[in-house]
Amino acid sequence: MANLQDYKNRLAKNAKHWAKWARRQNTQAYRLYDRDVPEFPVIVDWYNGRIHLQEVRTGWVETEEDHEAWLADIWYATGEVLGIPEDLVALKIRNRQRGDAQYEKTGHDGEEFIVEEDGIKFIVNLDAYLDTGLFLDHRNTRRTVRAEAAGKRFLNLFCYTGAFTVHAAAGGARSSVSVDMSNTYLEWARRNLEINGLDTPQHERIRADVFQFFAQTGHQLEKFDLIVLDPPSFSNSKKMAGILDVQRDHRFLVESALELLNPGGVLYFSTNYRRFKLDEMLEPLCADISAQSVPEDFRNKRIHQCYRFVKD
Repeated sequence: MANLQDYKNRLAKNAKHWAKWARRQNTQAYRLYDRDVPEFPVIVDWYNGRIHLQEVRTGWVETEEDHEAWLADIWYATGEVLGIPEDLVALKIRNRQRGDAQYEKTGHDGEEFIVEEDGIKFIVNLDAYLDTGLFLDHRNTRRTVRAEAAGKRFLNLFCYTGAFTVHAAAGGARSSVSVDMSNTYLEWARRNLEINGLDTPQHERIRADVFQFFAQTGHQLEKFDLIVLDPPSFSNSKKMAGILDVQRDHRFLVESALELLNPGGVLYFSTNYRRFKLDEMLEPLCADISAQSVPEDFRNKRIHQCYRFVKD
């Protein structure tokens, strides 16, 4: 049976390795630990001198008092190993997400601060929401979008805080449209563009359900050259007309996005749904690029699946 020292030893070893790696990768936000020692099922992410610590619920049965004491030990040990004051270690309990979880407030205001990735600044908040404002597992795909964006018209669907849009704009995208249901996240996306000097009229934000957006824009004359489609696994948000289920709906979403592409245009479709299976009708149309899109700091974790489509 592992003890707390086993966790501390592994975390210290990981921190030394990934800090060197992150300097070479030019990123200030990366994963340090992901349930490496089974008896310590937590995830530790580094955000520019602050820590996002998540307990992953395992179904273990224990008293609330024992659980709180165990969690407090981990919280303290994590800060101790990494040399971070406890008030800079944000602790969350991550249950299986259903519905509109990424938009849910935690009840804490949190404090915004900036992390950099490839010289691009992003506003993050480790406390206010379940997610932080920046999905670390999409780092490689953001770089790909930036490398391919020059002169392109870019569309970011389910844009969240606009990280893909910022990379596209930094890469010289001619224009962009970012679509999300949340005013909070669209404003966050605007501020992410602003702090990088990229908040210009060419970069438009639209508050809409993506299904409604497709219905309204499917026949527009000016199409896109590059699209990112990264839907939640499931959403029953009150702002939507129906319920989104990525396994059931992905073929419609992908085909609708392809309709909005110019010939030769590229669509990146990604999902974090663990049991996802691509519709067999879509398989001949795309390349599975998951092996390249999952960053090294996520190692062998099946964190997402990513596909690249090219419009005929």
